[in-house]
Amino acid sequence: MALIPRVARESTAFLLCDIQERFRNSIVHFPSVIHVATTMTQAAGILNVPLIVTEHVPQVFGKTLSEISAVYPRNTNIFSKTKFSMATPEVASFLTAGKFRSVVLFGIEAHVCLQQTALDLVSAGYGVHVLADGSSSSRQFERTIAFDRLRQVGVTITSSESMLFELMQDAKYENFKSILELVKRTRPDSGL
Repeated sequence: MALIPRVARESTAFLLCDIQERFRNSIVHFPSVIHVATTMTQAAGILNVPLIVTEHVPQVFGKTLSEISAVYPRNTNIFSKTKFSMATPEVASFLTAGKFRSVVLFGIEAHVCLQQTALDLVSAGYGVHVLADGSSSSRQFERTIAFDRLRQVGVTITSSESMLFELMQDAKYENFKSILELVKRTRPDSGL
């Protein structure tokens, strides 16, 4: 099991999992998931961290939500998939080529695609960090059980704000104010 407790901008990729139109009305805490995904998508561009986006069978479930795709940075890589895990051969090749050590994972559903992605990436030796405020399921208990299982295999469950500050490491970071503006935006009342 890979234990990579700290992340660094130069060796980290963001993975946005299946936040698609069909799921808009069926995921608990979805406003929080959208808010965090939009924030992290914008932060990827500011921090110069590659963003990998998957869309699960997009011809059935639709594309990534327009409010998220509207803010894709130039370093966004979009992959369609039928497999539940994001760790498709194409995504695995991208991660290997980029010499990434850590991934920051957020999206849906926590107990299916997100969990299988995290398990695959831990098995492949990556440090995996799941954003609790940016990940959910159709039922709260599924989300809770998924997070418990992921902790047991060494996945770090954290928050988007904590992750952004860890990636910056210092208030002297050149884009600190831009990230701070993202963090300060009003969050939806998610109940989390």
